[in-house]
Amino acid sequence: MLRIVFMGTPQFAVPTLSELLDAGHEVAAVYTQPPRAAGRGMAQKKSPIHVFAEGAGIPVETPKALKSSAARAQFAELAPDLAVVVAYGLILPTPILEAPKLGCFNLHASLLPRWRGAAPIQRAIMAGDAETGVMVMRIAEGLDEGPVCLVERVAIGPNQTAGNLHNELAVIGAGLVTRALAALERDSLDCVDQAAAGVSYAHKIDKAEARIDWSGAAGDVHNLIRGLSPFPGAWFEIEAGGKRQRVKVLASVIAEGSGAPGEILDDDLLVACGSGAVRLVELQRAGKRPMGARDFLRGLTLGVGTRFGN
Repeated sequence: MLRIVFMGTPQFAVPTLSELLDAGHEVAAVYTQPPRAAGRGMAQKKSPIHVFAEGAGIPVETPKALKSSAARAQFAELAPDLAVVVAYGLILPTPILEAPKLGCFNLHASLLPRWRGAAPIQRAIMAGDAETGVMVMRIAEGLDEGPVCLVERVAIGPNQTAGNLHNELAVIGAGLVTRALAALERDSLDCVDQAAAGVSYAHKIDKAEARIDWSGAAGDVHNLIRGLSPFPGAWFEIEAGGKRQRVKVLASVIAEGSGAPGEILDDDLLVACGSGAVRLVELQRAGKRPMGARDFLRGLTLGVGTRFGN
C-alpha cells in the first residue's frame, strides 16, 4: 500500500479519496482550500473534501499558498510516496512536485489536451462535444500538460447537463485513480506525452457568459443551458411584481419552432432563438425551488408572444 497526500477541494474529489481509503492506502494528510464565507449569513464553510476527511479522521491542511519555505517543509515532512490531486485549486510549485518519491498524479475531467484548465466539464458541453472522459496524468510544470497514464472515455448525451456528467465522471475517475495506483505499485504504469495538436483551454466560467442570448442558434442556447446546469445556471430576466427577476434555466430540449428571438411560442415555454427554438423544461426563480414549465408559468403574465430580452 502507498502513503499518499491527497489534494482536492470540491465534491468531485470525494469519491476518489473514498476509494483510496477503501483500497487500503494510507492517507497521511489532506490538503484543501481554506473555508470560505458562504450562504446568507456568510458563515465560514469547509470544502466537501475537508468535511469528508475530518469524518474519516485524516489530518487536514488548508494553506492559502504553497510557495513559502515553511509550507514546503511541512509537506516534505509527511514523506509521501506520492500525491494525488483532484481539483485542488492551487498550482503545485516545483519543490512540492519533487517531494514525493513516486511523483504527483492528477485526475482531470477531459480528454487532454482538449480542455486543459478549470472548467473542462462545462466547456465540453457548452461546445457541443459528443465525448469527454477522465484522465490520470503525471503532473509536470505547466497547466495540465503532463503525460497521460490512464484514460476512460465517456459519451455526452444530447440533453446531459454538467451536473449529471460531473457526477458520472467523479465515480469513473475514482476507479481510474485506484487502477493507476495499483499499476504504479506493480511498476507497470506507462504514461504517454500529450499530443501537440488539439490543445484548448477550459477557462473559468465568467458571469457574463451565463446570460442567455436568444439571438443565437437553438443548439448553442441549449448547450449553454445544460453546460451551466445546475451551477452557475444560464439565466434570463422577467418582469414580475413590478421588479426585474432573474430566472435560471436548468434543463431544456431543442424543438421545432420559429419566431423573433426570445419569443414564447406556446403554453409550454417553447422559446424562439435566432434559428430554431428550445423548450424550457426546468426553471428556477430567485429564492424559489426548481420547477417545471407549467408550474413556473402559474401566476405569471407570460403568454404566447411575450419576448424575453437579451
